[in-house]
Amino acid sequence: MDKLSEDLCLKIFWFLDQQNLATAQQVCRKWKVIASDNMLWSNLFKERWGEDRAEFFAPPESKAWKNVYEVQDRCDRVGLGLRIIREGVDYYLVHQGEIQLHLGSRRQRKGLDSSPLNSKEDFERESSMEEESSSQGILDRILFFIGDLEVASTDAKRSRLL
Repeated sequence: MDKLSEDLCLKIFWFLDQQNLATAQQVCRKWKVIASDNMLWSNLFKERWGEDRAEFFAPPESKAWKNVYEVQDRCDRVGLGLRIIREGVDYYLVHQGEIQLHLGSRRQRKGLDSSPLNSKEDFERESSMEEESSSQGILDRILFFIGDLEVASTDAKRSRLL
């Protein structure tokens, strides 16, 4: 694909969906630039939500269609209200689909893996680590707990529907 012109690559990328286009952006710098094309993301938005919503949600000069697509997709997945969501090991505070605050990562902050606490010893070890780190504060601990609860309840709701 290095020898292909940008125009030809762009035509190929028109056949990709949102997930594959986002993956293509991670291949190399050239693909990142091409896969970030505003018209590609505008077309994806129009295909998924229609022409009327595209006119309503058209981004201002400072935003790209890719950002508008991501926000609308997040609204569909988590709703419009104030939520704490987990994507991978990272937690975010989201309001109306927009990420308001990156709350951090349990793995980065505490050196933990993303697996749940399986024993009383794991729980006590985490508790003692949290007490030693007084700078984290009670608010951060509550936010992570609420995030875990929301993720667990979402998984439970999905399994009930299936």
